[in-house]
Amino acid sequence: MPDSMILKYLKQHVNHFASTALLVITASSIHAQTFGGNPPAIYWRQIITPAAKIIFPQGMDSTALRVASILQQMDNTVRPTLGDKQKQVSIVLQNQTTETNGYVGLAPFRSEFYLTPQQNSLELGGIPWPEMLAVHEFRHVQQYNNFNIGIIKLLSLIYGESGQAIGNEWIIPDWFFEGDAVYNETLVSKQGRGRLPYFYRDYRALWAAHKNYSWMKLRNGSYVDYVPSHYPLGYMLVAYGREKYGDYFWRNVTHEAASFESGFYPIQKAIKTYSGKDYEEFREDALTYFKEQFKDRQPELAANPKQHFIADEEFPAYIDDNALVYLRSAYNHIPVFVIKTGDSERQISTRGLSIDRQFAYRDGKIVYSGYRPDARWGYRNYNEIRVLDINTGKEKAITSKTKYFSPDISPDAKTIAAVQVETSGKSNLHVIDADNGTLLTAIPNPGNLFYTFPKFCGNGNLITAVRNPAGEMAIAQVDIITGRHTYLTLFSWHPIAYLAVQTDTVYFTAASDKDDKLYALSIKDKKLFSLNSEVMQNGIGNYQPAISANKVTWVGFTAYGSQIQQANKKALQWKEADDNIFSSPLSTFNINSLNKNVASDLLNKINDTTGISASQISKYNKGHNLFNFHSLIPDISDPNFTLSLRGENVLNTFQSDLYFNYNSNEGYKQVGFDATYGALFPYLSAGVDYIFDRRRIRNGNHIYWNELNLHGGLQVPLNFSRGKNITGVNFGSDLYYTQSTYETTYTALNRNFIYLNNYATFSTRIQQARQHIYPHFGQSFTFIYKSGLSLSANQFLASGTFYLPGIKANDNLIITTAYQQHGKDDVIGFSNNFPFSRGYTAENLYQLYKAGANYHFPIAYPDAGVGNTVYLLRIRGNAFYEYTRGIDFYNDGSKFKANFRSAGMAVFFDTKFFNQQSLSFGIRYSRLLDDDYFGGTGRNRIELVLPVSFF
Repeated sequence: MPDSMILKYLKQHVNHFASTALLVITASSIHAQTFGGNPPAIYWRQIITPAAKIIFPQGMDSTALRVASILQQMDNTVRPTLGDKQKQVSIVLQNQTTETNGYVGLAPFRSEFYLTPQQNSLELGGIPWPEMLAVHEFRHVQQYNNFNIGIIKLLSLIYGESGQAIGNEWIIPDWFFEGDAVYNETLVSKQGRGRLPYFYRDYRALWAAHKNYSWMKLRNGSYVDYVPSHYPLGYMLVAYGREKYGDYFWRNVTHEAASFESGFYPIQKAIKTYSGKDYEEFREDALTYFKEQFKDRQPELAANPKQHFIADEEFPAYIDDNALVYLRSAYNHIPVFVIKTGDSERQISTRGLSIDRQFAYRDGKIVYSGYRPDARWGYRNYNEIRVLDINTGKEKAITSKTKYFSPDISPDAKTIAAVQVETSGKSNLHVIDADNGTLLTAIPNPGNLFYTFPKFCGNGNLITAVRNPAGEMAIAQVDIITGRHTYLTLFSWHPIAYLAVQTDTVYFTAASDKDDKLYALSIKDKKLFSLNSEVMQNGIGNYQPAISANKVTWVGFTAYGSQIQQANKKALQWKEADDNIFSSPLSTFNINSLNKNVASDLLNKINDTTGISASQISKYNKGHNLFNFHSLIPDISDPNFTLSLRGENVLNTFQSDLYFNYNSNEGYKQVGFDATYGALFPYLSAGVDYIFDRRRIRNGNHIYWNELNLHGGLQVPLNFSRGKNITGVNFGSDLYYTQSTYETTYTALNRNFIYLNNYATFSTRIQQARQHIYPHFGQSFTFIYKSGLSLSANQFLASGTFYLPGIKANDNLIITTAYQQHGKDDVIGFSNNFPFSRGYTAENLYQLYKAGANYHFPIAYPDAGVGNTVYLLRIRGNAFYEYTRGIDFYNDGSKFKANFRSAGMAVFFDTKFFNQQSLSFGIRYSRLLDDDYFGGTGRNRIELVLPVSFF
């Protein structure tokens, strides 16, 4: 399901950044969950069925019952087209977020539904969001249950659920997972993305611009060109296969592929077996089948066939008849508000963190919803109303901890209307004070409508698109004082979005036949007009209209980004349309199999009184199956090489890890167990490990010892992201008991001791554009202080990283600093976390200082691959210089001083393997400017930079 780039940034560890590229191989089915993300005050309930255990917050009973009824009555009908296996999955309903999302993941096997619907009905339709999640995400459950065969089954037996995840990702392409799920949502409902014109606009834009990208480029994307996601690609392939070869075609194909009966390229060979066409011919036929349904005109920008993506220009608003303000998002620049007068553009301000891209303008003020996470609970976040003054560039939030969407500002600029979504899922219209955010009016919603894109009509009325409980849409006029709703159109299955109001006319976009078209509706007499012009053929679809006294502006989608189009009102063709224009069923785009299956429109036939009742609701114990060991995970992150048995409970509040580790820096072996409980305000952690053959320098020689460690601690992760900055703080303390046993010669050094490990990290940064290697502004700091309680010993580390822009738009200058010191007469040695100059053998000296500079820059964007196996998206360089100063003491009191300077270059390759897995690796050359006192010969070092997590 869709996810904002902002949210992806915020889900990463906001308390630190990596100053070098990290390579992570991970199955996309292992979702980046939010550990310990719900406050402990939430009480959980459950409904248990053979197919699923629905876990939900108290008060969400009706939603959970509806989801359970859908799954129970749909499962046996749609599952046979994939297989007959069924394994119960746990589905957690999350109602504290502002996200519109959902996933099914392995390691552990569970699903989460993020229940807040989005505003744009053209993209996902109007079907109630929990129902859409049920029919889409549960299809993924059926996929995982029925693909665990053959070599995938072998991987799962060895590595657990993470092995199955890797096998699925390796053998069954992501386009099938999502394409099949989209087909299922389209089959069982009157909508589904397969019936929505918005879903096809990406590929229509490529076809109109004659962008004949290679298959590998369509699969892997690009840093310079717009490439659609695997969702529409997958749907077109899956729908074509079902249409031409029957409902069981993909069951046969995927089972043969998952069994690995035909060796390498299993999906390609299975398609050949069951369609009689080779993979390339099948793909071309499928895409051509859809392409032939559209006759889109080549946009003017296509005159230059080598033109790359330019920028998205969105939500234009008139300042006056000659000036527009809009949001501009380019691949090499974070989103920014722009004023355009004639051919002249002026940037006002960057837009803050937001998952609702819509904004409104009036009287010198821009108003939009800014994203803000809860400081502690990751599943709880907010949309706050922010107001930007275009004349001064000053911005402020006028609400706090609210869930507001699609704000509009009144003609007198004194009030703001917005959609408020409660944790129950109920939608309301709120009118607030434009200066201080005080709630003035909460308009009643007796019809249980879901409101989208409200617009002021004068100061006393709102015009809004609404969805009824069935998912049908209409346009309503709402009296702010009385709350009376007057419907200006009939309810229909045709999605409506992007309203604009001028005097007595509503302009909006609606799905009609195979296009998203622009319409005008007279409020007084309810006459409906379709709008058309020659200019409208320059993009796919007509969205986000803006109206001035003499002009109409809208946004058309192209292969170069969403582009603003403009025409005089008199130049538009106003064709009166019957209100019944929306009464016909949505187009199937010539996929007739959608109407011939026993599961067709099944969603509307689900009976909530059949099989599931409120008596089946019971308490869910938060301590249920805490350990839940699910995967054996090898991990390589130099200098540590680890094999772990991982566990995690369904509520994602308890993580456990039984592991073996080898550390190449010190040469030791380690076995241990760690556990963290994250359901309270501080994380609670505890663990035990035993280390064999640790080493340190004494009197110029290495000495060795074994070590037993017991530890327990508290950690507080905080996220203060807001406005334009992503900010995180993380601090905590661990109490360690350590027993050291030295080799025979040094038994006098044997110790039992207790020490504290105190740490704190802080980071803040701005957003990143797609092509940015690192954020252009940011800093991170780490402080670690280890102090012995029973023996004299201490060690302090402080490090900082500063992110700055480079000479060109996508370059970065990164400055690093570090300082570490341990006690001069310490009787124990702590592990070394100091970031030593690259190329040298690191040692834990008494005192270490470091300063470094890294310049990162893109070299090329090849957009080329080999054999559907390796695809190269970007080549980038890194020039660096690092200076480390080390000081230590010998037993005779003499001092050791040395510099460890290095300079060099690295080349990194940002790739994808098997058309799915992002993988970055580098080759680094370091020239040592000083002697390597602790190992190695010569001054030249060449290294493969390959920190890898295999799962």
